[in-house]
Amino acid sequence: MPLLPEHIVYFLEKELDSKFQSELLELLKTRIHKLCFEECEIDRIQCTLTPLCTRRFLLKLRLMNGLTIDDQPKFCYSVHKGIVQRDFLNKTVVYKPNDAFLYLIDFLDVFFHGDYRKLNKFLSKKDFKEAIKIFDDRIQNRDENFQYIISNNKNFIIFKFEEKIHVLFINENYALCNANRESITNLEILRSLCELFARIFFPEVKLKVNPNNNLEITTTIPVDILKSVSKEPPLKDNESKKDDYFWNVFPNDLDVLSQYCVKVKLSFNRRDDLVIKLLINPNSVGNKNIPILRYRDLRLIFNIIFRLYNDFYIIWA
Repeated sequence: MPLLPEHIVYFLEKELDSKFQSELLELLKTRIHKLCFEECEIDRIQCTLTPLCTRRFLLKLRLMNGLTIDDQPKFCYSVHKGIVQRDFLNKTVVYKPNDAFLYLIDFLDVFFHGDYRKLNKFLSKKDFKEAIKIFDDRIQNRDENFQYIISNNKNFIIFKFEEKIHVLFINENYALCNANRESITNLEILRSLCELFARIFFPEVKLKVNPNNNLEITTTIPVDILKSVSKEPPLKDNESKKDDYFWNVFPNDLDVLSQYCVKVKLSFNRRDDLVIKLLINPNSVGNKNIPILRYRDLRLIFNIIFRLYNDFYIIWA
């Protein structure tokens, strides 16, 4: 049997001799360097159309470890940035740049070109007041269609351009573009995402972080809605949209929510409204049978909340 990737992982986990570990990792580092700088980038057609690492993930490897743009294969990174820019401009791209990472200044260059140098200066100094002036001016006076939120502790800025989400990691000096499959492991990001979507789609949503560092999302189904739902499973020909949802879809929606929540609580208040409370903790994902929470999963949660709010006149508690 040949050597497999899992054998290498097992060896690095179990080997106690740091010299052996270092030598193996040095071999891996040498191979990566040769792949990027001597095999892939040197052939610009290949690098543009069929890079030798999937979706150019080796750029992400360097970027997320604090390496600068001078440490990147420059042509490959320029192609990567160009793909993000073409996708932003709705032009044809070789592949959709989902979960693409850029240095902060390059993100600003793509999405806020005319002001990117000023924004980079303001954000590097954490001068958010001046940055906000530029963002708001572009929305109000230049008819640019995006929304944004600065997180409570000012470590992140989240942008929503149409259906696409981009996250600026201010302290780390990079941005995540077109967030999709990347995991959400930071409560500050999770809270800001929920606050942004609530502001846009369900402004009365109640959000808070409880003492256990769970984000609580609370919504209420008014008693008048509940009373109007059929007490028995309706016949298919006679069921209303409301009956169809609460008899056929609502249980499945609760099941979906329970997959990503630490807990889903249903209770009745004094008015006999049904109160639904979702408790989400990004630090609990991967444990207790809770899958990793990804950006696309959060969209699914938001879609369920929005459907309740929009279709059934939900009043948030």
